[in-house]
Amino acid sequence: MQTRLHFTRRIPAALLLASSPVFVAPGVSAAGFVDNTTATLSTSNIYFNRDFRDGAGQSKREEWAHGFILNVKSGYTPGTVGFGIDAMAMLGLKLDSSPDRTGTGLLPVNDDGRAPSEYSKLNLTAKARVSESTLLVGSLLPKLPTLNPNTSRILPQTFEGGMATINEIDDLSISMGRLTKTKYRNSTDAEDLTSNNKNRRFGGSFTSDHFDWVGLDYRFMPSLAGSYHLAQLDDIYRQHFIGLSHQLALGEGSLKSELRVADSSEQGTAKAGDIDNQAWQALLSYAIGGHRFGFNLQKMRGDNAFPYINGSNPTLANFVQINDFAEAGQRSAQVRYDYNFAEQGLPGLSFMSRYTKGDQAELVAGGEGSDWERNTELMYVVQAGPMKNLGLRWRNASYRSSYARDVDENRLIVSYSLPLL
Repeated sequence: MQTRLHFTRRIPAALLLASSPVFVAPGVSAAGFVDNTTATLSTSNIYFNRDFRDGAGQSKREEWAHGFILNVKSGYTPGTVGFGIDAMAMLGLKLDSSPDRTGTGLLPVNDDGRAPSEYSKLNLTAKARVSESTLLVGSLLPKLPTLNPNTSRILPQTFEGGMATINEIDDLSISMGRLTKTKYRNSTDAEDLTSNNKNRRFGGSFTSDHFDWVGLDYRFMPSLAGSYHLAQLDDIYRQHFIGLSHQLALGEGSLKSELRVADSSEQGTAKAGDIDNQAWQALLSYAIGGHRFGFNLQKMRGDNAFPYINGSNPTLANFVQINDFAEAGQRSAQVRYDYNFAEQGLPGLSFMSRYTKGDQAELVAGGEGSDWERNTELMYVVQAGPMKNLGLRWRNASYRSSYARDVDENRLIVSYSLPLL
């Protein structure tokens, strides 16, 4: 009952303020602030089934849930410095769950082991714009080479803090910021940032006061772009990221290549101990007609696995549906095929299949491990008519490992996006 009252009373009131001229500071014109406001209602229905094929513990994770996201973005007030505010109201509803099947990431889990019937959260972001540069303070979804929020369930992971994006020089974008808290995809609480500890790689998940970054993204020419980002999770790790991407017309198709290197080391008091990791990655794909053929290589060098913030998606070439192939020393290769059925007169229908194989993983318990994962996706999005933007998606994965539990997984997703303003 408390969750329901929180959603029905607080969230609409905040959204009303966020989209009302009354919210503008006295003496500041509302022109632009209101006229350029947009609002979108997005909804997703996900059935998630992860079946563990072996090993001790919970045999499967299986839940069904529905999510609503109302995203309101104001325009900016006129003047040299324009101000605005964004609001994101989120509601998650349980459709099916059981204490022996929780842990899918769709729903929270109460102290009694059961998922609540609903949960909700409100994110507010103040913003300012000067020329071509912006400042955001509040709830954020930064998409960076060093940090990528998880958005693969009914509600996204979000962060709290501030970030600035400076676009005053042609072809150069500079970003910087500090994050202090996160709300996980299935949680309403703002929690401290922690380090990921998949497969007990670092002996624990350690808490940090903040995450800082500064990044440069530059387009050298229309076909060539580069990035350098420096980030650190305070008192845990520091990470340098360098990336280059190139696109080349080749025959009747297009060849895209990308090189990435992420160099990570311990920082400050080194709560997770010494960290030594260099993640080398190469991505190559060729698109022709409705076909796209891809090949990725990824190699971990150094004494440790790849470090990243808990709950987020690491920017790795072979981070796929279940695994990240980021153990210390691990080598992995991926082959991928995509097809867009628009070439066959069926716009909105697409197919993807990929296979990733890893070996040379240096395990914390000793020895060397290997694993593989196969993913298949089929998706259709209605392109026109009264059901435009309705999406149907099936995601299937099989994962087999010599050092972790084998998994078969299916996700059935129905999504819909409706512009309101």
